[in-house]
Order: sequence, then structure tokens, then C-alpha cells
Amino acid sequence: MELEDFLQSEVAIAAAATAVLFSPRVRGILRRGAVYGLAGALLAGDALTTFARGVGQGVGQGARQITSSAAGATQRAGDGAEPAQPAGGEPS
Repeated sequence: MELEDFLQSEVAIAAAATAVLFSPRVRGILRRGAVYGLAGALLAGDALTTFARGVGQGVGQGARQITSSAAGATQRAGDGAEPAQPAGGEPS
């Protein structure tokens, strides 16, 4: 390659980019950025998993309460017990 080839803008940009990418300082910055980026992605994944697990437990508890209420009402109806009347009111 001759000197004129290095003065072309494409070649000059490629040579400068190569020199920057292979410098120890830039490689260290890129490595640190990759590590911090991966750590952030892992933390975000853990947060989403924890949130989803909490939502799932909340839904499960609500479903258990509904089924236990329904089972209790069915059992009271099967025993012949009359449903509770509102306070101070007459049966309708």
C-alpha cells in the first residue's frame, strides 16, 4: 500500500477504528461495559421472575379462598342450614 491509499477517507477511518479497538484502554472499557450489561440483564431477569412468582402466588391464594368459600356454602346448604339474614331485616 502506498501513502496515497492511507489518505483515502475509508482507509483512514478503518485504520483509526482498528487502532482504537485494539488499544488496551478501549478493550478494558468494552469488557467492563459487557460485564455491567450482562449483570444488569441478569438482575432484570431476576426481578421479573420474582414479580411473576408473586403474582402467581397471589392468584393462587385468591383461587383457594374462592373455592373454600364455595365449599363452605355448599356444605351449609347440604346440612339444611338456612342462609344468614341481613341484620334487622325480614326474610324476603
